[in-house]
Amino acid sequence: MAAVPCENCSGWYHYTQVNQPLEISCMLLLIMLGKVFLDLFILQVKQKNVKVSFMGYFCVSLALLDFTLLMSIAFILYFEDFALWGVRFTEYHICLFTQVISLTYGILHYPVYLVAVLDYYVTIARTSLFPKRGQRLFYVFVVVFIWISGFSCILKVPAISEELERQKRFSPYQCPFYVSVQSYSVSFAMLLLIGMALVACWKEVLMMLLSVRIVSFASQPVLMFSYASENNGTCCRRQLLTRLLICFLGTWAPFVLLQIIILSLGAQIPAYMEMNVPWLYFINSFLIAVAYWFRCHDVELTEEIWSTDPFVSWKFCFTPFNNENTEPAEKPGTVIVIC
Repeated sequence: MAAVPCENCSGWYHYTQVNQPLEISCMLLLIMLGKVFLDLFILQVKQKNVKVSFMGYFCVSLALLDFTLLMSIAFILYFEDFALWGVRFTEYHICLFTQVISLTYGILHYPVYLVAVLDYYVTIARTSLFPKRGQRLFYVFVVVFIWISGFSCILKVPAISEELERQKRFSPYQCPFYVSVQSYSVSFAMLLLIGMALVACWKEVLMMLLSVRIVSFASQPVLMFSYASENNGTCCRRQLLTRLLICFLGTWAPFVLLQIIILSLGAQIPAYMEMNVPWLYFINSFLIAVAYWFRCHDVELTEEIWSTDPFVSWKFCFTPFNNENTEPAEKPGTVIVIC
């Protein structure tokens, strides 16, 4: 496999030489089948009683698009060579569709994350001003607009169209895949911010980890962290940052470790695999933590405000835990955090 840089786009093309086009087609079918099952599994196990958000709608749309690509690949492989609506479809179109999907996925990281963090920044501290139906329609419109804009941008770029046409004529057995630099830079920026936050409050994190206990709450084992709180405003923000870090890493530590390994090894993952539902919910939790950090003074302590993240519970980052069923072994003025 050789990597060839693409001067007109922010990434690389990968060329895989195969003896028969059926080999790469079957490989793509198996990869997409696994990805679709993973997307559906995550959508099934996530908490259902969460507030609507842009990222939630985008994850559903991504799963639908992945399923559509899977069905297209399977349909073409089964019928091999057929015409539909005056267009002849062959196994070449399997690679073509995957390339277009990869290119589109690769350029959507920045706009999707930007819209998501703005959405949380505006709505996380209060109830949205839009009615529920209007808010849902607005999210649907934004998601559709982003997808249409992404596909239009890719299909209208002359360099990309010429490259796809050249491959069709001269390299029918090669199937290059796009590797997104946007995804790489997002991973690097996330790890950098998490590392800086850990350096800034490593003492608080260490104190909380040393105070960890396993208790029973609502018939479920949970982790209890405790430490004495301060009244200083700066210290409160530092404590909040500590709690946000522990809640985030308590859920997504394997993903953080995976990102470290990928960046350390310089692994280049095709964009059609890299953007997936688990990855988006991982980013989603990070963006929610960022929004909580910047809007911490505006957060209203209501039950609705905590139903934002389908995987991480941020409630005890802001409210002390007080439950008479647990052992009252903590001294007065102690803040309890559960994640």
